[in-house]
Amino acid sequence: MLLYNDIITGDELISDAYDLKEVDDIVYEADCAMIVIKEGAIDTGANASAEEAEEALEDGEQRVNNIVNSFRLTETQFDKKSFLTYLKGYFKSVKAKLQETKPERVEAFEKGAQAYAKKILASFKDFEFYTGESMDPDGMVVLMNYREDGTTPYMIFWKDGLKEVKI
Repeated sequence: MLLYNDIITGDELISDAYDLKEVDDIVYEADCAMIVIKEGAIDTGANASAEEAEEALEDGEQRVNNIVNSFRLTETQFDKKSFLTYLKGYFKSVKAKLQETKPERVEAFEKGAQAYAKKILASFKDFEFYTGESMDPDGMVVLMNYREDGTTPYMIFWKDGLKEVKI
């Protein structure tokens, strides 16, 4: 199994247990699901039947995003201007790490990250933002949006901001 850690903070952000889809050679997307958890209970994240999904939550139960819950991500807020400021600093940090570890990726990262950032900004209001467990403001901000069906959430991770760790 592979874990993907933030190259800046070391936070675990995703694993290959989720179906990661590479997009534009710059990000990974992973579909996620809303699951119900109960204190002390273990939920594998399997899809509930339609009947179960409609039931009200019992005492002590919460409906959570499986990736957010599994990797202890914390929601954060941005307006467009502050997000742009964050991205500039984050891209600079990732570029510096790439120059040390994968210099051949620097040019592709710079071009791809700028192009993908424009896509994000074009539909900025549709995104939710999450930080890793450490809540380090210099680390990766994971993005969440919904597929065209309007009900399937998916998370977006900057490919070059992740480091594979075999466990």
